[in-house]
Amino acid sequence: MSRIAVLGLGNWGTALARSWVEDSHNVIGWTIEEEVYASILEKGENTKYLSGFDLNIEVTMNLAEAIDESELLVLSLPSSAILNVVEQMIPHLRPSHVLLDLAKGLAPDEEEGSGLISEAIEAKLNAAGLSNPVAVLTGPTIAPEVARGVVTTAMVAGHDISVSRRICDRLSTESIVLVPSEDATGCELWGAYKNTVALVCGVVDGLRDSIGGDNLKAALVTVGFAEGQRLLPLMGALPDTAFGPAGLGDLYVTSTSPRSRNRTLGEMLGKGKTLDEAMGGMVMVAEGVRAARMFEEKAREVGCRVPFLNALGALLDGRISAEDCVRSIAESLV
Repeated sequence: MSRIAVLGLGNWGTALARSWVEDSHNVIGWTIEEEVYASILEKGENTKYLSGFDLNIEVTMNLAEAIDESELLVLSLPSSAILNVVEQMIPHLRPSHVLLDLAKGLAPDEEEGSGLISEAIEAKLNAAGLSNPVAVLTGPTIAPEVARGVVTTAMVAGHDISVSRRICDRLSTESIVLVPSEDATGCELWGAYKNTVALVCGVVDGLRDSIGGDNLKAALVTVGFAEGQRLLPLMGALPDTAFGPAGLGDLYVTSTSPRSRNRTLGEMLGKGKTLDEAMGGMVMVAEGVRAARMFEEKAREVGCRVPFLNALGALLDGRISAEDCVRSIAESLV
């Protein structure tokens, strides 16, 4: 039995908290949202992000309290907010705390070296004289399915494989199968990159009344996956990671599930909404927009041709239409 703090109670953090408390772990959730705090405290349910599921967890809006009561700190936070929360955590960390990062991909430009989010977390810890281990969890994990007990696989990756193995041993449940990986860079990069493919698949779904359909979606997934295979190894990913749960598995479910927030955002773009209009209609954060722009920039830095990302970026910036975006990607196969 572990003492776990889930920091950030969106749908994914809430689903994991529910699964782990049902597996007899002690779980406390932390949120800055009064609406979420009140809902869990008063109704035993996160009505904003994961309605319909009972939650038997402690909840607090006091970050220090959540950290003090726990040994494993699960960072279930948007990539745009996670580093700020880590800075708030640092004064309360003990040497025994282990950090499990659910946000994946490239850190914001202003961070040192524009490296991976996990590396930026480690840099902040090191600057404070701390050496707490950091691991990343990634894979095909649609939150409502995890919450209702659908068997789900995911990777836990970090620089210290013994830490990853220990996390997998302690946090795997009857329905959550966690597998350790030594390719921390690849797992994190694919965990972010797959959101760009999901956006484009959603655009195709939004175009079903015109040129959209399963034939087109299959073609564009092929282009997006192949582009990831070219780009991500240039950024440090091991080639084989593309074919595991953190790569192809996560890409598949995020691109096809009706519950995927990135696919849903893309569908709204395909139906003619602007990016601001589409994002304004979403409760949860769709990470694919930020990922698309940052991977496109990284591709320029490493000299990799990326027609898939270029077309998606032009759509997100409002420079081309949804139809022109998917046509451009399909024609890049020629």
